[in-house]
Amino acid sequence: MTHSDNTQSRPVVLVGCGRLGSAIVEGWLHTGALDAKDLIILTPSSKPVAEMAAAKGARVNPPLAELIEARAVVLAVKPAKWREASADLLEAFAPDAVLVSVMAGVRAHDISETYLGRSVARVMPTTAVATGQGVAGLWSANRVAREAAHQLFDGLADMVDLDREDLIDVATAVAGSGPAYVHAFTQALAEAGVAEGLDADSALRLARGAVRSAASADPASSLAELIGRIASPGGTTQAGLNALAEGRALDKAVEAAVAAGLNRARELAAD
Repeated sequence: MTHSDNTQSRPVVLVGCGRLGSAIVEGWLHTGALDAKDLIILTPSSKPVAEMAAAKGARVNPPLAELIEARAVVLAVKPAKWREASADLLEAFAPDAVLVSVMAGVRAHDISETYLGRSVARVMPTTAVATGQGVAGLWSANRVAREAAHQLFDGLADMVDLDREDLIDVATAVAGSGPAYVHAFTQALAEAGVAEGLDADSALRLARGAVRSAASADPASSLAELIGRIASPGGTTQAGLNALAEGRALDKAVEAAVAAGLNRARELAAD
């Protein structure tokens, strides 16, 4: 880092403590990636996670004058509300404070311009950062901002550095939204089991167990290898895979979901 040696002793400010913001706080506290006493949370309403962090030493909604201490500011408000949420904060931070946005569809240039030219990194993490098991796309044109983002999130997620900012939207559509698609698939798998005679509880346990088993597979193996270990030629699994592949049904459904998410991210960016 190019900042002074005492940079790490300066706090981090989290603006917004909704679902993703709360997950980030949980991850920091769970993994020890950030000590609660080094955290300032700004939230317009009471949040259980903010209260938990406060009990461990975090500052919640302190006077604006205390924000000048911050080394980094994580912007985790709803994309449609970020300008409103930023209105009172523009001059509250030190000139060298780095901005890390986890807001979908909000361009780094717009954030930097609004925040008086400060350096910006964009990170799109999954909510599994709460347990240190997330994945996140990262982009920044600024080395210092990129390093700051890595320091804040490396302990919470597998950080995937991206070459272009527009790929953040693609990462959002694939990874940010992907867990919801997996849950939807799990629900459909369970419902298919019920349709074939399983009771609802058994079908759900089996479907969730199947997804859990898949997620525990060796990450060093290719997906084709993992599929091959389960699907024997001419077997039951291969029959099911053939049904999913017919007319590219699965591929088309997933492509449509990713495209819809990507289009929505672009709409948010245009607002």
